[in-house]
Amino acid sequence: MFENPLPLYNCDACFFKTISSLHLSADEFDIIRKMTTQLHFEKGETIFKQGAKATHVVFLHKGIVKFNYQNETGKNFIMTIVSGPKILGGANLFFKEINVFSLIAVENCEICLIDNMAFANALMNHGAYLMALFRESIEMFQVPIFNFISLAHKQVNGRIADIILYLSENVYKKNEFQLTLTRKEISEFAACSHENVITTLSKLNKEGIITLEGKHCRINDVNKLKEISKHG
Repeated sequence: MFENPLPLYNCDACFFKTISSLHLSADEFDIIRKMTTQLHFEKGETIFKQGAKATHVVFLHKGIVKFNYQNETGKNFIMTIVSGPKILGGANLFFKEINVFSLIAVENCEICLIDNMAFANALMNHGAYLMALFRESIEMFQVPIFNFISLAHKQVNGRIADIILYLSENVYKKNEFQLTLTRKEISEFAACSHENVITTLSKLNKEGIITLEGKHCRINDVNKLKEISKHG
C-alpha cells in the first residue's frame, strides 16, 4: 500500500461523487472529501482486516477485491468478489463497529478511505442519501446469500459453473477474460477442495464449454454453462 502525494484520480469525475451530488451540496461533499485518503494497494494486500475496528468506508475506484471470512478454526471462505467502481464496507457502517470480513486486493487497486464519522454525519442529515447507499451495500451482499444457497443444494460442477458465470457477468463483465483469481481462491469461493476445482475446470475445458489456457479464460457455450449451473 502507498499513498500518492499527487491525486490518483480526479474527484470531480468520480462515480462516488456522482451519487453523492444527487443528495449533498458541494460544501457537504467537500467535508467528506477533506477526510478521505486516496491509496494504491498491490495485489494480495489487505485493505482492512476482519475483527479490527471499523474506521472507514471504502470506495473502490479501480481493481478487484475479495471479501474474506475466516472462521474460528482458521478456515478461509470468500464471501464475494467485486470490481470497481463500487462502494464497499457498508456492512461495517450500518451494522458493526468492527470489520465483519477482511477486504483483500485480488489485483492492484485504487481506493478511497472515507472517514466513517464524516460519512455518517452526511447520512444522518440526508435520508435519501442513506437509502441510496444502503441499497448499494445490500445489492453487493446478495451474492453471498445466493452463493450459500448454491453450496447447500449443488454439486461441485454446479458451484464452479456459478462462479465462472458470476465472474463473467459481474466482475470482468465479458465472456473472455484474464482470471486474476487463483485456483485456491476459487476453491475458497466454491467451498470445495483445490483438487475439485482443477478437475472441474479441466472437464469444462475438455468438453469445450470453456477454453482455459493458463489464466486466460473464454466461455464458449454460455447456455451449457447455465444448464450445469441450474442442474449441478
